Amino acid sequence: MSLELTHGTNNSNGTDRDTLYLLGGVALVVFGAGLILSNPNIRKLLGQAGLGNIASAALPDIERYLRLRSM
Repeated sequence: MSLELTHGTNNSNGTDRDTLYLLGGVALVVFGAGLILSNPNIRKLLGQAGLGNIASAALPDIERYLRLRSM
């Protein structure tokens, strides 16, 4: 009985667990990025590097890709 409870008798149990691990990992990455970006020294370095300019330059390419993909 206990062996069935620990290993699970259902295949969906494994995929549910994998999905939970994936979403937990994504949440940790977002939380870690938020912690890093909340540091004023990091913000200052990113402002000097001009990453905002890179993002604004890439935006038209992303919009063009999404238009082509929707066709």
